Amino acid sequence: MPYEEQIKALTKISKAIASDVYLEDILRLIVTVTAEIMDSNICSLMLIDEKKNELLIRATQSISEEYNKKPPLKIGEGVAGKAVKENKPIVVKDVTKEKEYKHKDIAKKEGLCSLLCVPLTVKGHVIGVINCYTSKPHDFTETQVNILTSVANQAAVAIENAELMVKSKVIQEELETRKIIERAKGILMSENRITEEEAYLKIRKYSMDSRKTMREVAEAIILASDMKKVTEIKKTYAH
Repeated sequence: MPYEEQIKALTKISKAIASDVYLEDILRLIVTVTAEIMDSNICSLMLIDEKKNELLIRATQSISEEYNKKPPLKIGEGVAGKAVKENKPIVVKDVTKEKEYKHKDIAKKEGLCSLLCVPLTVKGHVIGVINCYTSKPHDFTETQVNILTSVANQAAVAIENAELMVKSKVIQEELETRKIIERAKGILMSENRITEEEAYLKIRKYSMDSRKTMREVAEAIILASDMKKVTEIKKTYAH
C-alpha cells in the first residue's frame, strides 16, 4: 500500500477511536484497515482475560470459522503469548515451521505463512496483541513494524478509554443507588419512627421477599411517599 494510503488508513482508525462508536466496532475496523495497510491475509486482535490469564481473539476480518474459534492462549504460550510476556514485537518467517507456534494445522489449512505479532501496551502494561499474517514468506520491514506498533498503540488507548467509561458508569450508578436507598431509609425512619439500621433491614427484607433489587424497592418507597404528599396537598386545596 502506498505511503499516502497508509496515512489515510491510520487517520481513519484515529477518527474512529475519537468517536462514540462501540468498542467492538472500533476493534473490527482496526483489524480490517490494518489488513489492508499490511496486505495481510488474516489480521486479528487478541485481548488478555485478566481473570483467566489468557489471550482471547476479540476481533478479526477473517471469515474462517476455524481460525476465529481458536482456543485461547496462556500468557507466555505460543508466539502471541510470548509477545505479551516479553512486551515486544515478534516476527516469524513461517508459522508452520515455528516450534513455538500453536495450531499449525489451522495455519496450513488457511494458507498462513509469515506472522508479525505486536503487543498492545498502555502505560507499560500489555493488554493484548495484534497479529498480521501473510499467505507467502515475507520479510516484514522496519516501517511495517512501526506502522503496526502505531496501530497497536491506538487500539490500546481505545480499549483503555472504553474500560474507563464502563467503570465510570458503574461507579456513577452505585453512587446514585446509594443516594436513592438513603432517601428511602429517611422516609421509613420518619414514617415508622425507626432507626437507620431498622430502615435498612426493612428495605433489604422487602428486596428479598419481592425478588427485586434494593434500588427498585427504595424507588417504590420514594414514589409511594411522593404520591402520599400529592394526595395530602390535593386534600388541603379541596378544603
